[in-house]
This record gives sequence, C-alpha cells and structure tokens, in this order.
Amino acid sequence: MTKIEAVIQTSRLDAVKAALHDVGVEGMTVIEVRGHGRQKGHTEFYRGREYTVDLLPKIKLEMVLADALVEKAVHAITEAARTGKIGDGKIFLSRVDDAIRIRNDERGDAAL
Repeated sequence: MTKIEAVIQTSRLDAVKAALHDVGVEGMTVIEVRGHGRQKGHTEFYRGREYTVDLLPKIKLEMVLADALVEKAVHAITEAARTGKIGDGKIFLSRVDDAIRIRNDERGDAAL
C-alpha cells in the first residue's frame, strides 16, 4: 500500500477529483491548507496599503491505495492539476505497512 499526498491549486480540485474517480479511486481526504514553494507568494494592496501574501491557499489530498492503483492515480493527478505555471503543486508517495478498518478489523488492502 502507498499513501499519496498531493498539494494542488484550489481551482483544480474538481478536475482532480473527477480524474481520480475515473481511474477507480474510491476515497480520499481533502484538506484546505496554506503554504508556498518557489513562487514565494505575492504582493497585494488593501485600503491603500501594500502587504505581502506569502502563504497561498492550496488543497491537500490524501489517500492510501493498493500498489496496483498508485501509478494510475499519480498520472491522473498530474494531468488534471497541471496548468504549466509555477505553483501547480507536488505529489508525495510513502509506503504504508498496514491499514485497519475500525468497524470490522479488516486489515491490509481489504481495509481500503
């Protein structure tokens, strides 16, 4: 099993969810986060004063998938989230040793 953590632009969430659904991903956790990478934020004016917005709103998707589905999911995320501009996001993959469904103690891929 592999945990996928993807940080994407907020405007690409619906496209990414649809792409993941199309490849067979059944569940995910969606979290609204703030951060920055290379783009380092931007400057805005509010009521005549300039201020720096250095933590931009992003969406973080988390899911644990069977290994057979991981590459399809990564491809779906990259294709749906890509705009070709800086700030498109990142995907992180981590190995998961076990998963346990609390309701009935199923373990491993069956718990997903």
